[in-house]
Amino acid sequence: MVAEKMKEHGEARERKQNREHERERKQTREWISETARDRTRETVRAHLAAWWETNARDLPWRFGRTTPWGVLVSEVMSQQTQMSRVVPYWTAWMAAWPDAAALAAASTAEVITAWGKLGYPRRALRLQECARVVATECHDELPTTYDGLTALPGIGDYTASAVMSFAYGKRVPVIDTNIRRVLSRVFLGKESMGGAASREERDLADRVLPEDPERSVVWNQSVMELGAVICTAKKPVCEHCPVSGECRFLAAGRPGLGERRTRPRQRFQGTDRQVRGLVLNALRAKPAGRQVIARDEIEALWKDRVQLDACIASLDEDGLIDMLPDGSLRLPA
Repeated sequence: MVAEKMKEHGEARERKQNREHERERKQTREWISETARDRTRETVRAHLAAWWETNARDLPWRFGRTTPWGVLVSEVMSQQTQMSRVVPYWTAWMAAWPDAAALAAASTAEVITAWGKLGYPRRALRLQECARVVATECHDELPTTYDGLTALPGIGDYTASAVMSFAYGKRVPVIDTNIRRVLSRVFLGKESMGGAASREERDLADRVLPEDPERSVVWNQSVMELGAVICTAKKPVCEHCPVSGECRFLAAGRPGLGERRTRPRQRFQGTDRQVRGLVLNALRAKPAGRQVIARDEIEALWKDRVQLDACIASLDEDGLIDMLPDGSLRLPA
């Protein structure tokens, strides 16, 4: 009996020791893994910072050459629009309206005309609405806090974070499509599937962001730049990537390259977007102060009268045009 109890106690001690040893081994593995991750992060940061120093595109709103308002304008214009298209519009826009007060005083017709072919013209109206609030309620000074920025009309998480980082030098994770794609590929080894940013992607963006504010700004800019010119969605130029040696996606054979969430891509030809664009372009082409088109000119723009009328109604609802009693259209005053 005594021998059996001693045997049971011995076996219990052995099991306890085995559990403790396994716990220690697990902690050691986690420590080694975390150390390796830290090393990878630092290597990626160093390589990207060096690449940014010599390869960053010389865009006019970068490197401290514009005001926080200029940074905000560039970010609003750049949403869903290629940088190469934005530069001439931003330059002309800032020459005409260098601050919020100047934009607030412009006519709606001038603003819509200056927006040109940047796409999604409601952004122009929201930007002017934002300018009016900044001019009247913020003494023409852009707020310097995230909460203050997101309280402005049309300013969401991404734009506010970008201004906080790029204009004010604060340590804030900036999360856009390019940044999500790069971080997911390099550190997770998988494709970012688009849609809203997942909790995993947001946590990753915060974990890899350098603690030093100055380094965090360079990090945000360089990751975004890499996603725009090297680590592109469909045809990444991995042979020229400064972090290819640390990229888990490349090491895994680039699984699922270019995959997106299963949502059909809308064609442009024949869509309401095309029809709305035709109407606005016809109005913009008119001389300043006489931006009115008669009904017969409007009907000549598009054969499908039902679709044309629906698009005109939507433009009117969005505040992008005025409908006159005789059926003609004009840009808002």
